[in-house]
Amino acid sequence: MTTVAVLMGGWSPEREVSLVSGKACAEGLREGGHSVIEYDVKRDLRALVDFLRPAGGGGPDVAFNALHGRYGEDGCIQGVLEILAVPYTHSGVLASAIAMDKPMSRHVFTSIGIRVALGKVVERRTLAAGDPMPPRRHRPGASLRRPGPRASAPALRRGRVAAKARPATRRRPLR
Repeated sequence: MTTVAVLMGGWSPEREVSLVSGKACAEGLREGGHSVIEYDVKRDLRALVDFLRPAGGGGPDVAFNALHGRYGEDGCIQGVLEILAVPYTHSGVLASAIAMDKPMSRHVFTSIGIRVALGKVVERRTLAAGDPMPPRRHRPGASLRRPGPRASAPALRRGRVAAKARPATRRRPLR
């Protein structure tokens, strides 16, 4: 029987979501007939290494990454698992790092011809000074806004947009 370590929790602001999704994944894996060990990841790398690769041998056969946010989705935990040679679910180190870096993701996508919505990178201090995007007339289906954590509801009520969406007209296979 395969022993799966479900890595969850962590110390990012998304810890609570990770604990909930990790428990749900663990339950699903158990229902699928796997032996499951739930592990609440903390800032103690030695404890994580000892759990994944105990001195006496053994340890889980595979890690199911249910960590969210920084250190869970950005390539960090993937790097630890790679070094320890523990097979894991999730994208690899580089793909995870690029996916969490939105400007870099945009660069990668556009460099291979994938169309993306128009956007703008805004410094925190600029955002703190007020909404950096000018108000625009709302046209249903023509604009998108990814609200910030503090101004989401008021920004939506004001009808301001952060990016205009361009519809994808054709799909190209990745090479």
